[in-house]
Amino acid sequence: MAEVDYGTLKKGGFMRQVQKDRFSLRLRVIGGHLSADKLAKIREIANQYGQGYIHLTSRQGVEIPFIALEHIEAVKQELATVGLQPGACGPRVRTVTACQGSQICSSSLIETTELAQELDARYFGQELPHKFKIGITGCRNNCLKAEENDLGVKGGLFPEWQGSTCTYCGLCEAVCPAKAIIVHEASLTLNTPVCEYCGKCVKSCPSDAWQGRKGYLLSFGGMFGNTIKPGMHLIPMLFEKDQVFTAADTTLKFFAAYAHSGERLGKTLSRVGPEILQKKLKEALA
Repeated sequence: MAEVDYGTLKKGGFMRQVQKDRFSLRLRVIGGHLSADKLAKIREIANQYGQGYIHLTSRQGVEIPFIALEHIEAVKQELATVGLQPGACGPRVRTVTACQGSQICSSSLIETTELAQELDARYFGQELPHKFKIGITGCRNNCLKAEENDLGVKGGLFPEWQGSTCTYCGLCEAVCPAKAIIVHEASLTLNTPVCEYCGKCVKSCPSDAWQGRKGYLLSFGGMFGNTIKPGMHLIPMLFEKDQVFTAADTTLKFFAAYAHSGERLGKTLSRVGPEILQKKLKEALA
């Protein structure tokens, strides 16, 4: 009997279970988005090759447990009929997660589904010293918890005040969660360093005195496994999607060059200092 290459199977999304020659299949679900025909095929495979149920992971993934070793190739062929692919495991870029974004959610400041697909197409499965997770959330509500990821992307809105139309009603001050706005009798102060870029001042203003530019807030080195470490904000808000790709390219190159085997990005940054990555990011984005 041929020896089973468990490492290759895991790389391709088939993870060994405690039961002999049984595998839990992790599927590649980009940004939490699945079409109805893919869901129907997942149900079919779970019934025919599994035990009639699926597991929804904490990262928007779908897993089908109890796939027998001898059925793996047949399952791959079934997946291909609807364009489904196994997900990635091990030391490589994982499937990108995302909230529903501005196409669905009224709170979201950025489009997330397309961005997730583009990032996934560029980086999914790339070999690295350790796993690398990318998560996208549309606004400061942070439903996807961007700072838990090695690279987190969060929608933000940079506020700009137009004093000529302001009535100094004080509503923006009242809704600002960071207390960054102080309204005087005929003037207004914005403490930009404490601004959270949530956009509530812009959305609430009855006289359109607040305008704003939507953009991307990036965090680096987050992890919430055995070690809990929120991602760090090393660069200012970005306003162009291409800049997000540039930052991602730079971060992955840094990680590949500086990380030890089995070391997450957050631990690499703690060991060598975040200033090195910060400098490389600023140079690449200049």
